[in-house]
Amino acid sequence: MRLLAVLIGVLWLCCQPAQAQVRSYDELIAAGELKVAVYKDFAPYSFESAGKPQGVDVELAEALAKALGVRLLLIWAPAGEKLDDDLRDYIWRASALHNQQLADLMMRVPYDRDYAQKRNEFGELENGHVVMFGPYQNEQWQVAYDRRRLDKVTSVAVFEQHPIGVEVDSVPSFYLTSVFNGMLAGKTHHYPGVPQAFAAMKAGEVDAVMAMRGEIDWQVRQAADPQVALAQNAYPNMGKQLWEIGMAVHESNRQLAYAVEEALEGLIREGSVKTIYGHYGLRYDVPEMYQ
Repeated sequence: MRLLAVLIGVLWLCCQPAQAQVRSYDELIAAGELKVAVYKDFAPYSFESAGKPQGVDVELAEALAKALGVRLLLIWAPAGEKLDDDLRDYIWRASALHNQQLADLMMRVPYDRDYAQKRNEFGELENGHVVMFGPYQNEQWQVAYDRRRLDKVTSVAVFEQHPIGVEVDSVPSFYLTSVFNGMLAGKTHHYPGVPQAFAAMKAGEVDAVMAMRGEIDWQVRQAADPQVALAQNAYPNMGKQLWEIGMAVHESNRQLAYAVEEALEGLIREGSVKTIYGHYGLRYDVPEMYQ
């Protein structure tokens, strides 16, 4: 019986999917490639057009790989329910269900000390396997509106009378349906994504759209409509309205983080990152670290 139990245990282990391994900096340099995880279908940051990878994060990843002297291998990452899930699936453990490989580097991760130090109910760091570093973008919330139906946006209070589109389950959705004791909820319309909200504005269903500034800039460029304007209003009682976006690597691969951060600083200071953002009609503010 004991021998049978041992054999069963061995067979069980053999049948388990192999755990993806984190590559060291020396290993990826020797392989001549940098595996970078970018979010799938997330224009203007990472998407495909006519079968070709495009977007700010794609171009920046290409520039970083070139600076390291290696080729770029993209790993397209469908967004999970939480960022914690994405970091786990693409940086430190990988998902056995999707038979995927780990990335060496992940783009578009908040560069936020509070998030990095977040702990679970046992007092353990929730993302202790991950190093978040290299802020390369400032992000904030933005409203775009149609001048044909709305003269100006002096405050979000105008959306008590004018319908506004937001992405479902997004921060703007929760904000607009709760601020001012829910006074704007009746005029807040929900859509699967920002492109659909902009299409609704074009069709006259809503007079404005609220989303992240980068997504708004991209949609304004795509619309090419002089009657679509950018609001300059504030967002009272919203909490954090400006944050930095960076990258992530496995905590054992700090050497890669140092090399990428050095390359990133050079690209920012020479203006290459601003140029990349300009390719997609996005405004670019240099993160505080490099000012």
